[in-house]
Amino acid sequence: MSVSIPSFARHQLSLLAAEQAAEASEAASQASQHSPTALQRAGAALTNLVVGAVRTGFGGRTVVELTPDPATSTTGELPAEHGIRTGDVVLVSELAAGGAKKREVKEMEKKGVRGVVVRVARGAVSVAADEEKEDAVAGLGGRVWIVRLADEVTYKRMKFTMEKMEKMSESEQSIFIRVLFGLSTPSTVPADLSSDEEFGKIDWVDPTLNESQKDAIRFALASKEIALIHGPPGTGKTHTLIELILQMLKRGLRILVCGPSNISVDNIVERLAPHKVPIIRIGHPARLLPSVVNHSLDVLTQTSEAGAIVQDVRAEMDAKQASISKTKSGRERRAIYGELKELRKEYRERERKCVSNLVGGSKVVLATLHGSGGYQVRGEQFDVVIIDEASQALEAQCWVALLSAKKAVCAGDHLQLPPTIKSLNSKSKPKKPKDGEAATGTGLETTLFDRLLALHGPSIKRMLTTQYRMHEKIMRFPSDELYEGKLVAAEAVKDRLLRDLPYEVEANDETSEPLVFIDTQGGDFPEKAEEEDEPTKKSIRSSLFGDSKSNEMEAALVRLHVKALVESGVKPEDIAVVTPYNAQLAVLAPLKEAYPGIELGSVDGFQGREKEAVIVSLVRSNSDGEVGFLGEKRRLNVAMTRPKRSLTVIGDSETVRRGSPFLKRWMEFLEENADLRYPDVSTLALDA
Repeated sequence: MSVSIPSFARHQLSLLAAEQAAEASEAASQASQHSPTALQRAGAALTNLVVGAVRTGFGGRTVVELTPDPATSTTGELPAEHGIRTGDVVLVSELAAGGAKKREVKEMEKKGVRGVVVRVARGAVSVAADEEKEDAVAGLGGRVWIVRLADEVTYKRMKFTMEKMEKMSESEQSIFIRVLFGLSTPSTVPADLSSDEEFGKIDWVDPTLNESQKDAIRFALASKEIALIHGPPGTGKTHTLIELILQMLKRGLRILVCGPSNISVDNIVERLAPHKVPIIRIGHPARLLPSVVNHSLDVLTQTSEAGAIVQDVRAEMDAKQASISKTKSGRERRAIYGELKELRKEYRERERKCVSNLVGGSKVVLATLHGSGGYQVRGEQFDVVIIDEASQALEAQCWVALLSAKKAVCAGDHLQLPPTIKSLNSKSKPKKPKDGEAATGTGLETTLFDRLLALHGPSIKRMLTTQYRMHEKIMRFPSDELYEGKLVAAEAVKDRLLRDLPYEVEANDETSEPLVFIDTQGGDFPEKAEEEDEPTKKSIRSSLFGDSKSNEMEAALVRLHVKALVESGVKPEDIAVVTPYNAQLAVLAPLKEAYPGIELGSVDGFQGREKEAVIVSLVRSNSDGEVGFLGEKRRLNVAMTRPKRSLTVIGDSETVRRGSPFLKRWMEFLEENADLRYPDVSTLALDA
């Protein structure tokens, strides 16, 4: 069904406003309802810090280095398990006596310094202050803390894009845009391009590509407006995109490559770099992998000829910054701040000119979707936009990049988890349009990938079918249930087990079975809801973890299985434990102390990742057969497709099978195909 572009944009604007409000409200309520110490435990803050140093960083930004307060720290190191990460948007603020109270949060926002974490070391966190908050750095004295905030920049750019589309007249709508809203039909592409005159005889950069990958590349090259590349887990989607980019460059096309996260874009930069093609990575250096920083705009700006002049101004800024601490006169300090302000202005003007020349001359520009809306790319035109992980991005985010192109290639897997949505009304379906009214699209969870597939059908899609990750037995259920039985395990992976790892591993029951199901049926391993905790715990945990569930008996089984794997010789860093529930992660946390290399994560957070051995703790075990969001088949698809050689599922088949027909079939599959084990609760020690 076709969609009116202005109606779609208006609907998206209302959904985005609700989502931003929900995100901001969640962050504010966490900061106001919980002590800084509780927030630190939940991974949302770092307390008891002091300002160690102030310097000028990339892009002329003022960087504040924060170190543990010597009065409260004996080691001089940050807490081992804090949750502040490079790239986080944070607020640095003075720590009020007794922590932050509700009424003080707004005051903290006014006086504090907003910025981005640019470096996290064992003994320090460095934060690059936002431009408008640079002068507030001088006001940070005494003990401070940092708390993670919602990122507003992304919303600003999506809103700007949707407002632009809302005002778009019919004459401004290109054929490409009209196709993406069903107002025009996509140009037809032959089903088989292998014998096509133009696309059948491609000189492949990587001749080892499989047939489904070659077919997807031919299709993406031949499509005039839109091509979807469906990449199920482990099928070499990124590998395929690299070849596609190289083939497009051979045809003289200018390409914008985007993804919803920095890591999705950096993975492509890492794989493209060895091919020695000129690439520019747009993005805050703090958020980039160290291996790709040399391709970042900030570094290229410094190393180009024009960049040398920019560096002279930066050196002068550093000298001024250093002189502030040496003067005690308020008048002199104000004068130096005035000079610094002027120097920053000059620095940014010179930098913008340098950036404009670099980006304008580049054939491949890479950025996150919202990063493509920055001043560095604004106004640039591209022949094609390639969006990786398109099924994990909000559609409004995709349009930030799409408006600068004539064609799009979207790669992803709509059968894995969509983007996380926090506002309830953004998930709900819109009202049915009245007669004569255009449909406005659906909720925020409906991605561009979903909508285009529903709009134009499979004729705009090609699927990759050879997977290079999983043992055949691990692959079988998701393939049959979700991918039409089309997945084929590559020869190199289809039979490999833990006992075949490239280091010494004992051959036993734990290392010789690719699929293990530890069935806790019988009611001896009951789940626990967070509200069952004592009131003090509940007040902190219920709002930080939501209405989460945990299962301590099941966690004990996880610990026993991890112990058995490690004692068999499997390295902890090759093992991951995933669960759909954050409260269960908290119960499993001691595993990190016992086995430092092991990875614990939520199913949602582990999307796109892989490990040699994965243990999935399902948690749910109750007499009502309630499974909660375990019933989301895309979530389970993520969980069951992360392992390479070993998947162990721990759960109550009696409870789980009652959740949905899909879950019933999964339980039946595991009972028939997995190494089935029934734990004896009487021999299980909780401290195992």
